[in-house]
Amino acid sequence: MTSISDPAQPAFRLSMLVNDTRYRGITFQIIAFLAIVFFFGWLIWNATQNLAALGQDISFKFLGEQAGYDINQKLIPFVSTDTHLRAAMVGILNTLLVAFLGCITATIIGVVVGVLRLSKNWLLAKVMSVYVEIFRNVPVLIWILIIFSVMSNALPSPRDFRGDDASASMVLDMMAFTNRGVYVPAPVWEAGSGVVVAVFLASIIGILFLRRFATKLLYDTGRELPVLQLSLGLFFVPALIAYFVMGSPIGLDTPELKGFNFQGGLKVQGSLIALWWALALYTGAFIAENVRAGIMAVSKGQTEAAAALGMRPGKIMRLVILPQALRVIIPPLISQYLNLTKNSSLAAAIGYMDITGTLGGITLNQTGRSFEAVLLLMLFYLLISLAISGVMNLYNNAVKLKER
Repeated sequence: MTSISDPAQPAFRLSMLVNDTRYRGITFQIIAFLAIVFFFGWLIWNATQNLAALGQDISFKFLGEQAGYDINQKLIPFVSTDTHLRAAMVGILNTLLVAFLGCITATIIGVVVGVLRLSKNWLLAKVMSVYVEIFRNVPVLIWILIIFSVMSNALPSPRDFRGDDASASMVLDMMAFTNRGVYVPAPVWEAGSGVVVAVFLASIIGILFLRRFATKLLYDTGRELPVLQLSLGLFFVPALIAYFVMGSPIGLDTPELKGFNFQGGLKVQGSLIALWWALALYTGAFIAENVRAGIMAVSKGQTEAAAALGMRPGKIMRLVILPQALRVIIPPLISQYLNLTKNSSLAAAIGYMDITGTLGGITLNQTGRSFEAVLLLMLFYLLISLAISGVMNLYNNAVKLKER
């Protein structure tokens, strides 16, 4: 008998890089990569030559120079004698703050509105439709200016809180809403407060594990745990016990009207609130449409099957429809988060000092280092966008349908 063996492979030749399908794809990818590297290299070389012709060089030493300006809203200490790098860090934190608050609020608004748009209540569904159409068809900059203008003109001034005939009063004697900003109590950390905070964070982690365990138990055995009641208990009880055991180590510094303004507490600038809610309401309208599309993509048979098992409509939406709709919602949701983060650069229109207002605004004008400042701005927004995309893609992989 004769055995059949594989034919001998021909010797490698350079022409195979184009003619052979085994190597052609790799060849074109390498050529495209080199072309991109060459293009960006040429851009950098061209920019360097033009700056040299103008008598300028690329240098980031200006970041170590004194800033010479103040920032009204800051999460870390900053004075005018600090460096431009410190000012940029304050701007970065301000950008991350409004992006975080905006994404959380927009998601809540979008999910609620998206679900209510499908409500059988005609009036409620139409009201939600009007909200979506109004907010997503008007530029976000207009909404930022409108909300900021309303806060600046409609809210009382600090002097309206003074005297027996005051026309305005504090909420619960702890918060004051004024045209200069919102004054809220600030925590005062004393010895032992770290233990309370650690217990509180541990409680939040415990809630996440509880919800995951309850979901698995429900899908495996059909037994449902009272997740809401248990979550509230985990959220409050351990922290309160630790708070009183440690001797009430966390106090409150409430704002008080002294002179022409409120003193003490924590001041939240009106520009931050206006930017936060404008971005949240604007982006929430788009997220609502994504949620509605995701819910409609789920087969009606899923709802009918759940109803046949005796599940109530609210439980059907929470346990059956939304988990499946997430597989459709998350990819466009990533784009909305990225858009919200980048739209936060419009903060300069109302005086909120984010990274664009500090590094790309005052610092750029003072130092004249436009190329370096814009380059750093591009790098920051690129990194934060990639970080958001990476985190959301990990979550998307966790909830997507697993193939068997």
